[in-house]
Parts: sequence; structure tokens; C-alpha cells
Amino acid sequence: MDESSPHLDSLSPQRFPVVVVGAGPAGLTVGNILRAAGLGCLVLETESREFIERRPRAGVLEEWAVRGLERRGLARNLLERAGLHTACEFRFDGERYRFSYQELTGSHHWVYPQPLLVTDLVREYADVRGGAVRFGVRDVRLHGLDGDRPSVSYVCPETGRREVVSCDFVAGCDGARGVTRAALAPERARVARHDYGIGWLALLAEAPPSADCVLFGCHPDGFAGQMPRSPEVTRYYLQCPPGDDPDDWPHERVWAQLRRRLGAAGAAPLTEGRLVEKRVLDMHDYVTEPMVFGRLFLAGDAAHLVAPIAAKGMNLALHDAFLLGDALVARLAGGDGSGLAGYSGACLRRVWDYQEFSQWLSELYHGTAAGDPFRAGTTLARLRRLFSSPAAAAAFAEQYLGTADRY
Repeated sequence: MDESSPHLDSLSPQRFPVVVVGAGPAGLTVGNILRAAGLGCLVLETESREFIERRPRAGVLEEWAVRGLERRGLARNLLERAGLHTACEFRFDGERYRFSYQELTGSHHWVYPQPLLVTDLVREYADVRGGAVRFGVRDVRLHGLDGDRPSVSYVCPETGRREVVSCDFVAGCDGARGVTRAALAPERARVARHDYGIGWLALLAEAPPSADCVLFGCHPDGFAGQMPRSPEVTRYYLQCPPGDDPDDWPHERVWAQLRRRLGAAGAAPLTEGRLVEKRVLDMHDYVTEPMVFGRLFLAGDAAHLVAPIAAKGMNLALHDAFLLGDALVARLAGGDGSGLAGYSGACLRRVWDYQEFSQWLSELYHGTAAGDPFRAGTTLARLRRLFSSPAAAAAFAEQYLGTADRY
């Protein structure tokens, strides 16, 4: 970050009440909330519109997140096209155990791939609500965040000139490697990090799901998961060493391990298909506290990362965006700054709760493969308890669905 005064190559600096850095779910949701209130906003994105609308990412949405989008007029396509999931299935000790969380709680999950949500949000923001957006910008810099006249500058891809945008607030929604996160860490905030010491081979297969729900295979050889994305495409995960080379996982090895780790009595055989994506994710989490510095407010992965173990990342990004968008509207339209003052604390309560659940769930997924008979035994005890204790089942369902009333 460069907080010094920018070199003004642009003849007349622009002004917007809010500059949003990053056009992912968080940034576009904040932008849409501002535009719905009639407030000016500029979204800056280093990638092209085509790229962000195709970038493969998460797909599981909790019901509260969908209802939040719906209340803001951002869920029409989602409600028409998303899959509704009411149960998941654990496979361990060669058996299948179905966990019907809708029967237990009345709540469910939605499955809607992030590229589709981003496509909906950017169309609503730019094409319907007339929001300003610049794609393909380079060398974004933040200036004067600790004063009352912040600004953001960037290099225009068409002209090569540095443009300057003055604003009242900056929303940092540009992810883990973005410039806004660097503005808070490490000298201005505490960054807490946790490494799980495992990797997941993330796979996208051109194949229909082999079951009607999410599958969790807890196997001595390592975890395996199936996450349906559409009737034609399925996301799979395989536990592997961190830093493993995806090229060491050819088609035959992948499907052999998936069959082994997801195998169970009475289970239908896996439907194989072409693997269109293979990448290794090193499982880690981080949380930045506070999520605010001066006029900069972080949201989504710019502030915190939760490993895909519990499928919470996109939900946390939307939670941040709802709170930040509403707080900015209250401040800019009505002079009420209480929402911005309490923003970081309100976000972090949910963030830490989801991080704790991710850690707990990691042991459930990976404990049987730890090479430690004691851990394997306690993990199997936890798994069996989910299906023998109503109290344990209710506690798991509450966290799995994000339905705790304290939110």
C-alpha cells in the first residue's frame, strides 16, 4: 500500500462516495446495496468481466444467505435455477449414514456455483442499476486511509495512465492476495493463522453426481468428498499431502481413489467423467482483526479465509457484504455511523464461530487417516454419535447450516 499522495496523471480526479476494490460476491453485493439506495459507487477489478463470470469457485449457500440476497432483489435467477439440498451422507467403516438435516431443523442448503452468482450480481449492478465498474485495472493503490479524504488510484488498461478516485470510504473485497488486505496486515492488525497440515486435491468432473446429496468419505486412506454442482458437473475432493503435484494424479488414480474412499455397502457406483480441473489446496485459515483501518473496511477473503472443509467461505463473504452495505447506506444517506463502528465486531463473531466448526469438522473428516489409532478411534466415536444422539445431531445441524439464532 502507498498512502502518500498519488501522482495525478488524470486531469480531473473522479469522486464516488464509495470505492469497492474487487468484483467478487462481497464487492458486487456491497455495490448493489449502495446502488439500490441511490448512492454512487465505483467497483475496481483487476480481471476481465468474462474471467470473473467463469472463474470456478464455491457453490454452497446457506439459507439465511439466500434470503438476504432475496430481500435485496438479488436472488431471482438463483431461486429459479439453484439446487436445493436437504441431506448429506457420511460414509465410514464401509457403511452409509444419511443425515437428513431438513427433517431435523426445517432448513436446507442451496447449491449455486459462484460464477453464476457473480454473473447475476455484475449484471444487476452494471447493466440494471447503472453502477460504475472498471475491469482490467492495474497497480491499484490506496491513499489517505487514516484521514477524512481517502482516495484510490489505478492504471487504466486502455490509456496506461494512472487515474485517481477520491471517496469517503473504501470497501476492500479483493481477496487473500489483494492490495486492501496488505493495508491492514501485519503492522496494523493481528493476523491469526491456522495450518491443517493436509492438502485437498480439488477436482471438477464432467459427470453427473453419483448421489443426490453431498458425500463425505471418512476413510483410513484419506478423506474424499462429492459436492454436486449441476446435473452435468460434480466437484470432488481427495485428501493428499500439502503441496502435492496435481500431475501425479492421472485420471485412473483419481477415480480409483474416489471409488475406494467413497465406497460403501449398497452405494451406487461412481459415474466417471473427464476431469476439467485439478488443483491442490493447502488447507489453512486466517483471520484479520480488526477488519477496519480508518476509512477502509475489509470483507470476504480480504479479511478472513476459512478452508473449504465446511463450505463457509462464500457465506461469510455475503454476511460481511450485507452488514457493510447496510452500514454504508445508513452512514451516507442518514448520517448514522453506528453500523460502521460495530462492523468488525459483528462480522468477527460469525467468522470465529465458523472457524471453530471448520476445525471440528476437519477432525471428523481426517482423523481416521491420521495414522494414529487413538485419533482414529475417537473420530469414529464422534461419527457414530451423530447418528445415535439427537443432541449431537442437532448441534451439528445448527453449525452445518449456520442457523444459530445468535447470528
